[in-house]
Amino acid sequence: MNGFSAILRREVTGLFLTPLAWVLLVAAVSLNGFLCVAALMGNGGDVDGTFNFLLGSSGAYWMLMITLPPLLTMRSISEELKGGQLEFLLTAPVTDGAVVLGKHLAVVLFLAVLWSVVPMYGLVLEIQGVSPDWGQLGLGYLGAVLVSALFAALGMVASAMSSTPLLAAFLGFIFNITILLLPMGAGALGGTIGGLVKALANKLNVLLHLQTSFMRGALDSADIIFFVAWTGLFLFAATRIVEGRRMWS
Repeated sequence: MNGFSAILRREVTGLFLTPLAWVLLVAAVSLNGFLCVAALMGNGGDVDGTFNFLLGSSGAYWMLMITLPPLLTMRSISEELKGGQLEFLLTAPVTDGAVVLGKHLAVVLFLAVLWSVVPMYGLVLEIQGVSPDWGQLGLGYLGAVLVSALFAALGMVASAMSSTPLLAAFLGFIFNITILLLPMGAGALGGTIGGLVKALANKLNVLLHLQTSFMRGALDSADIIFFVAWTGLFLFAATRIVEGRRMWS
């Protein structure tokens, strides 16, 4: 536990001191602010519809989701592997799982801070006398954090697979967009392979689980389990890759 805490503190501190992370944070917050004003003006002041737009129903939301986590995780393992620091880290009294989990959780905390700007917009509107549906807004924020955790876990897999940060970012982007679009493309395939792909797509339909629960303001424990389980599976895969590198180092 001490090793995990040390890695988490180190990674959180490193993220909030990295120029790239702050550039991404400022860009995402600015984009969300612009979209919030544009959505309010475009839908006649529908506050709840605006927050649904910011937290799941807009193309900008999904572009941020598939892009930001790989950019934040690309250096997590690959850069240390490239610089030879990973071997030193893996010989320390800390498990491989703690290394992966600590690095992943640091990215998730950073993304949670990034998405927290949306509830802040709700607070501003509340002060102005327009009260949003706080239950729906809170669940929308929770959904954004869970989706971020899932895509960041895929980014950790990509970072563990490559010793080049840019390649890790590219692989993470491909993994994220594949999972997001897999349910859409599965219906076009036929035969046995098409049936298997469709079954897998139904098990990994991120958009469906977000829309049917979090965006509607109706919490379903099955949807939380969905995100936690798949995130855990991908983190386990990343841990196994790191363990493999330990064996061959």
